[in-house]
Amino acid sequence: MLEGKVALVTGASQGLGRALALAYAQAGARLAINARREESIRPVAEEIARAGAQVLAVAADVSRSEDVGRFVGEAVERFGRIDILVNNAGLLGPRVPIVEYPEEEWRRVIDVNLTGAFLVSKAAIPHMPPGSSIINVVSGVSVEGRPRWGAYSVSKFGLEGLTQILAAELKDRGIRVNAVDPGGMRTKMRAAAYPEEDPMSRIPPEENVGVFLHLSSEESREVTGQRFKAQEFGR
Repeated sequence: MLEGKVALVTGASQGLGRALALAYAQAGARLAINARREESIRPVAEEIARAGAQVLAVAADVSRSEDVGRFVGEAVERFGRIDILVNNAGLLGPRVPIVEYPEEEWRRVIDVNLTGAFLVSKAAIPHMPPGSSIINVVSGVSVEGRPRWGAYSVSKFGLEGLTQILAAELKDRGIRVNAVDPGGMRTKMRAAAYPEEDPMSRIPPEENVGVFLHLSSEESREVTGQRFKAQEFGR
């Protein structure tokens, strides 16, 4: 499905990012993946390599422009281009009311979730040929503000806007940009957000990759500026 394509996935050490990296590898893509720490991303790179795919793993903080430049630069040097970009890296932040929200945590969440997507997109786009795809991972709280979701919700609202702006700006270049709300999954972030919830009541991220593969393939070549709910895709 994605034979020979180059996919760059941020925040790929666990959860949805890891599941996507492995799914892309199984679909024939070459991978550039990152996490903030080398010891976190190395095991995923080893899994991908065992699956027979080419992989570049880089320890990089997407909120730091110098790290992003190094990550994207190494990916382009290794693979020559970027066909698929998934802005997945994200932090939950504290679940407290706005009046109690620590300023330092607010900035950290916004920097990773929103500024990170901006920095990675800005660095990657010059290396993306016509037919490429950018997918931004959004959330159910990026279309409806809810109590105690703070900077996470605000950052995802911003990412919805960034998706629409990039889709309009890049349409004439043949680069499509879409947003995906993955819904609740059996991940560490979900468990932190809903500690009272039975994690087994949610699907594992490995079962939630279909819409991402679709949006990365030629099947969606004309689709841009849209928002998808992953768990409703194909129903």
